[in-house]
Amino acid sequence: MDVDDLHKRRRLLNRDTIALFGPAWLVMMADMDASSYIGAAQTGATLGYGLIWLMLILIIPLYVIQELAGRIGIATKGGLGDIVRKNYGKRIASIVALPMALTDTVTYGIEYLGIGIGLEIMGLSIYYTIPVIYVIHILIVTRKKYSEAEKPLIIISLLLIIALLLSLALRGIIPVSSPLANPILIKPTAGYFFLLAANVGAVIMPFMIFFQASATGLKLGDLDGGHIRITRRRSLRIMRKETLAGAIVTELLMVIAEMAFAGIPHASHSSFFATPQQLGKVLIPVAGSFSPIILGIGLIAAGFIALITISLGSAWGIAESLNMKKKSYWIIYILESLPAVVAVLIINPSSMIAIVLYLLIFFVFALIAPLAMMWIIGRNKNIMGDLVLSRKNEVVYLLMFGLIIATACIAVAT
Repeated sequence: MDVDDLHKRRRLLNRDTIALFGPAWLVMMADMDASSYIGAAQTGATLGYGLIWLMLILIIPLYVIQELAGRIGIATKGGLGDIVRKNYGKRIASIVALPMALTDTVTYGIEYLGIGIGLEIMGLSIYYTIPVIYVIHILIVTRKKYSEAEKPLIIISLLLIIALLLSLALRGIIPVSSPLANPILIKPTAGYFFLLAANVGAVIMPFMIFFQASATGLKLGDLDGGHIRITRRRSLRIMRKETLAGAIVTELLMVIAEMAFAGIPHASHSSFFATPQQLGKVLIPVAGSFSPIILGIGLIAAGFIALITISLGSAWGIAESLNMKKKSYWIIYILESLPAVVAVLIINPSSMIAIVLYLLIFFVFALIAPLAMMWIIGRNKNIMGDLVLSRKNEVVYLLMFGLIIATACIAVAT
């Protein structure tokens, strides 16, 4: 191959990479949602650096699961709901839609709770602000203004990470002599396994699976319509690199968050959970008295990104399963998120952090249905064609599946 041919291939690869870039990276950024920050904060406040090893190990199952979601999107150029309906019938699709809808409602709930905690940290009443957040969310997704909303929200979320990193740098690493400095901590206690399972639930969420499959398929469909042809194998390679990069960055951000919150004063004697006010002090080294405001705004932005991603991923999947027309998708958005908003408004604000952590463990069990569905689709050669799971990939996927569910079972058993 001469130099001109090599340059031409590189240009085409760069063009294809830029054209296909987006779904995997965005869903990984949405993974750093408000509940993930809260899980990392509680872990750091309680166990210090003790679960850093877990954050790094979770890169593997996060990549394996999201890779299959992206692979399905590339193979079918459609969302999971649409795939199930076309290949397994309307009855199966309708049955699948119910647990998806229930999971969505809970996911919306945890994001509104995370936003509520951000508001509480800032000293704002959730009873006036959460309804406003709900109206803005519905307007964004129904009027298709998500691209305009995502950019500033992602910037705010990145600024929060930078603030946490600066706070960690100014406060300094916890001395090695402190028990909180141990990056590999294994304690056979109920509280330890509870936080371990909560961190797994914070990293791998059902809406991420639906979003990456649907968004990747739609992206390829749009590229075909714009006469940009990318082969399935090249699409797979590009998606894998983007997914791996996103998985690594996401978990490193979780490590930064855990380390930043490590050792902050919390009510360890009176309660297992730190309060929003205690968490709000984490940025004092870099922001002083503005610490609660910056953290609160960051949590609200992170939660909002996830709200939009849920609507564009899971809710689309449900609408596709039920064969609804796109102009009627707003019904799903409202029916799923309204109960979540009402639930947040009627609970005691002082219990919001505890509820978020319990729901993160619930998410691990909620993964059973979508993970099983992806496995069934991924091994179906009639659907996947040449992108069908190999025996090796299938074994690795099932191993990750089993380990994830095992963590929640251990947490519940202890």
